[in-house]
Amino acid sequence: MKFSNFLFPDCRDPARDGDVIDETLREAWLSDELGMDVIWLAEHHFDGICAYVDPISFAGALATSTRRSKIGFAVVQTALHHPIRLAEQLAILDNITKGRLIVGLGRGSSYNIYDYQGFGIDHHEAQERLEETEKILVTAWTGEGFSHRGKFWDLDVPMLRPRPYTKPHPAIIRAASGEASMLELAHQGRPFLMNVQSMEVTRRRVELYRGAMHEAGYAEEQIDRSLAECWVWRNVFVAETDVEAERVGVPVFRAMVEARAALRNRIFRETGMRIAVPESDLPSARATVEHGFIHGSPARVAEAMADIDTLGVGGVIASFRLGPMPHETAINSLRLFMERVAPEIRRFTPAPLRG
Repeated sequence: MKFSNFLFPDCRDPARDGDVIDETLREAWLSDELGMDVIWLAEHHFDGICAYVDPISFAGALATSTRRSKIGFAVVQTALHHPIRLAEQLAILDNITKGRLIVGLGRGSSYNIYDYQGFGIDHHEAQERLEETEKILVTAWTGEGFSHRGKFWDLDVPMLRPRPYTKPHPAIIRAASGEASMLELAHQGRPFLMNVQSMEVTRRRVELYRGAMHEAGYAEEQIDRSLAECWVWRNVFVAETDVEAERVGVPVFRAMVEARAALRNRIFRETGMRIAVPESDLPSARATVEHGFIHGSPARVAEAMADIDTLGVGGVIASFRLGPMPHETAINSLRLFMERVAPEIRRFTPAPLRG
């Protein structure tokens, strides 16, 4: 199982955005130095929930300053991007990193209407825009000149340059926050990114994913191979002892959950609009310390990671800097994880459990 760092730096004070961006760069460089398999980037606008805002620009900074870790997007809010501009930007990043790119695509924010209003996009169109843009990306990366006539884009495109470094194109993965979208990807034989969920929900979704791929006619080896490209997201805090992890980690996790809930409510009060999402996508057990937060001593966190490893998923997307957590506190947690947790899991690879 692979390990990765999801750089998701919250900043409530606009005056500190630059400082937090600098700290996040240092966290990325340390992640690369410590041997993280992937550094994941988010995209959120106008709300301070992700200080660097634009993952494409931030990935450009990491492309030349990291050497080993892949750079992934979790995710590019695809509806907010022009597909040809995005195809060019990602092809450039793929060339600079010599193939260290994972293109995570998603429909966009599930609650912040400002993300769409600020870019002049109707949020009801987000999923259809995602589908159309992905088709354009693949065509631009793999074909010669082409014409596209779609619902949102009418394009006449000469051959895209530069061509991607990765052939036929960079790896593409989709976010699946709910079971319906996950099952659709399973029917297509595609891997997925799962948002933070309780272990119970994670197990059930992995079983459903396996079952859906089996029903679609995929062989067991294909199912294992696809699942091994899937990633699950977890909030993680490691301290020297369980007591220290409770004392330091739990308050910041709770503050993060409360601040995000308050942000959703504030946006609704200001706009009178709330983006409708399926009930299964709404925060539930994953917003609790018990189910949404892996924390403790290295031994305790290693047990939790080993439990995830039995599912056969490819890797864990770990968020280390949570809400108002100071940079140095997150760095200490990251070091403990990579020096004392990851080696324990990498020492063996158990066979995945099958439902």
